[in-house]
Amino acid sequence: METAQKYRCPVIAYTYTEPVIFFEYMYDTSLEARKKGVRNVVITGGHINPEPMEDLTKVVDAVKVDLKAFSQDFYTKYVRGELQPVLEAIKIVHKSSAWLELVYLVIPPLNDSTDEIRKMCQWIMKEIGPDVALDFSRFVPMYLVKNLPPTPVSTLEKVHKIALEEGIHHVYIGNVPGHSAESTYCPKCKEIVIERKGYSIGKIALKGGRCKYCNNPIPGIWI
Repeated sequence: METAQKYRCPVIAYTYTEPVIFFEYMYDTSLEARKKGVRNVVITGGHINPEPMEDLTKVVDAVKVDLKAFSQDFYTKYVRGELQPVLEAIKIVHKSSAWLELVYLVIPPLNDSTDEIRKMCQWIMKEIGPDVALDFSRFVPMYLVKNLPPTPVSTLEKVHKIALEEGIHHVYIGNVPGHSAESTYCPKCKEIVIERKGYSIGKIALKGGRCKYCNNPIPGIWI
């Protein structure tokens, strides 16, 4: 926390190593950071019991959940875990004051079926609503999975289209620098309100958390 203040970092992110395994440290740090005006962001796979998840949402500002797939078969074979607890954790974050985002790493042919993606999007619409940020990220072979090729951009565009068809407002394509779906669009007037290219931010067309073109509210945490 002191380092964040020294270098004027507005946010501490708990990531890379699954933060659930150092839950107590993350919780205590978030509590102290919040007292100093430093925000906290958690990046997690979502395998956590309801009680600690509820406690965590009281001291952090945002939670990004990596939803690995929308089938128990995938979780059994590749994650060695359970899907349902992850879905329950997502619902807990949604009901809290913390901001929620979802990331789905698309790995053909393991979790990219049209049926699976559409069912996931329908579940999101039913349980979370249209304003959650949903990012479909491109898989790149490395570490334990080197036998599969990178996700075709056309596949990402296909699942992106499905999510929009199901009514989700803010759908992104990740790990494809320069793609138009990196940016945030106003769901009402369709203008770009946050322009992104890789890690760079271009124009920001927001005023008080609203689209500057049509005054439509854009959900998020705005400084």
